[in-house]
Amino acid sequence: MTDTINGRAVLHGADPLFPARWSPRAFTGEAMPQELLLSLFEAASWAPSAFNGQPWRFVYGHAGTPAWTPLFDLLVPYNQAWAKHASVLIYLVSDRFRRTPGRDPSPVRSHSFDAGAAWACLALQASRIGWAAHGMAGFDVSRSHDVLGVPEADYQVEAAIAVGRPTDASILDEPYRSREIPSLRHPVEAFAFEGRLGG
Repeated sequence: MTDTINGRAVLHGADPLFPARWSPRAFTGEAMPQELLLSLFEAASWAPSAFNGQPWRFVYGHAGTPAWTPLFDLLVPYNQAWAKHASVLIYLVSDRFRRTPGRDPSPVRSHSFDAGAAWACLALQASRIGWAAHGMAGFDVSRSHDVLGVPEADYQVEAAIAVGRPTDASILDEPYRSREIPSLRHPVEAFAFEGRLGG
């Protein structure tokens, strides 16, 4: 039996929480209570990570606070045009090293992979509580380490994230308004292969 959620077909029994989550750009701009934001970070904390290293770090700012402006200014103009309505901006950072007390830091190849798992948990939690998180690669990477206070030798700035309560697309200008629908996904058969890629 095929279920359809947000115009997305569920063919293999995935839990509805996955197709229910999407990345809108239209937000109300209302303030997000700190406790709700902390629930997003708490959800992220339960992501799996290599040797439980938990390499993810989040730098955030609420709209209308001094922390917001430098984070907003890092975004490319295309993202600033709609993210100005978000309630919170977050930058996801990953620690390149495993830091064990009593030992020298050692490189961790999976730091980005683990941080991505934390982002997914954060985004799903936002969706579950009636808010939304929209990840962005469009920001000034070259300035981000200095603005966020994270040494480039130790940390990688992975993504920016806008968080807000979704609202009607009519608040958006074009080309954003017409794109304000959940995107579709490739069928499982297009990316999952038994034994060998493309096999």
